Amino acid sequence: MAIETTSLGILGLIAIMALVTLVTRFGGVFLMSFVRISPRIESFINTMASSVLIAIIVPMAVAGDMGALAALLATGVTMLVVRKPLAAISVGLVAAAGVRYFW
Repeated sequence: MAIETTSLGILGLIAIMALVTLVTRFGGVFLMSFVRISPRIESFINTMASSVLIAIIVPMAVAGDMGALAALLATGVTMLVVRKPLAAISVGLVAAAGVRYFW
């Protein structure tokens, strides 16, 4: 299956992606409305968020350049010290920009 990369084709792809995103998000909420949230299920949901974050970060740490590694290190250290996500993200961005500019 191929979709033309004309303006109409690109808008169609965007519409399809938006529809799939909405269906998965609303579908998950709909399905979870039938599940009783026990402590075990709540623990699973909380752990799932961490595992998704790790799945995003690990490939960047393994295959990333020096800027990515500096950002990961700076963000991790700042988060451990300050415990504020916005500050940690900001420090990570500055670290990546600095290493990529000067390296």
